[in-house]
Amino acid sequence: MDTGQAQDDWIAVDWGTSNLRVWVMRGTQVRERIVSDQGMGSITPREYEPVLLGLVAPYLSATTTRVLVCGMAGSRQGWAEAPYASVPCAPPNRDNAVSVATDDPRLSVSILPGMKQQTPADVMRGEETQIAGYLAQKPHFEGAICLPGTHSKWAQMSEGTVTQFRTFMTGEVYALLSKTSILRHSVGETCDLEAFDAAVADMMHHPEAFTADLFGLRAGTLVGGLGEDAALGRLSGLMIGAEIAGARSFWSGQNVALIGAPKISALYARALTAQGVDVDIASGEDIVLEGLIAAYHQTEGQI
Repeated sequence: MDTGQAQDDWIAVDWGTSNLRVWVMRGTQVRERIVSDQGMGSITPREYEPVLLGLVAPYLSATTTRVLVCGMAGSRQGWAEAPYASVPCAPPNRDNAVSVATDDPRLSVSILPGMKQQTPADVMRGEETQIAGYLAQKPHFEGAICLPGTHSKWAQMSEGTVTQFRTFMTGEVYALLSKTSILRHSVGETCDLEAFDAAVADMMHHPEAFTADLFGLRAGTLVGGLGEDAALGRLSGLMIGAEIAGARSFWSGQNVALIGAPKISALYARALTAQGVDVDIASGEDIVLEGLIAAYHQTEGQI
């Protein structure tokens, strides 16, 4: 392990609700990657600095190390609130970051702000850094960026600027329905892709039948011969299909980039491809690091 401190040594941090990811950097190169389950949801504001020090202390020297943080550490319940930037705007960089007072003089911590939209009211925190990472790789991208997840985001991009965005609670509602609703007795473990495709098509043509189609999963497994894996595929298709139908103004006639975990991104790509949309898929973890690198170096003219 190299513990020498160079002028361009710094630390990138993605602090989510459930997990914490840290990259010890030298310039744009990763020296060490550290993962922890000490996300915002499990710690208090006073615990942020001790948690971070517990992970990165071996890489610090007597000189000050800059730390750039994105994600929920900047929320009202986080380490320190980083006020939202208002769209239309480019993804925030280090110039927009909020400095955080620390007890340990070896740390110089800044937190990137999220983004907000007044009409319709919406917010994002963390996804803006993934958008910055994608733009660092494809600076001339024009179209829509979709970030599927617990709260899926659709962002319209023009000339490096987020012009508008919408959030869909698809992942959270899917988890509630599949794990705590009556449908938990009907769904299996494997997503039947034929059932998924059919459900997406149903939502594209008749989104108003969404809640009725949901109960149809329960009835189908009781009296209609619907298998549990087909029910799971259909539930996934109904959820993603409803979202895509609602986000039509973002993707219709547009290039679309998907940033997220491989499994869920593959389902979104399948649903969008069926609508004739060309889709580019990028890894969410890789992209957030690219975004942190871009945000850190942008003001220095290095990227």
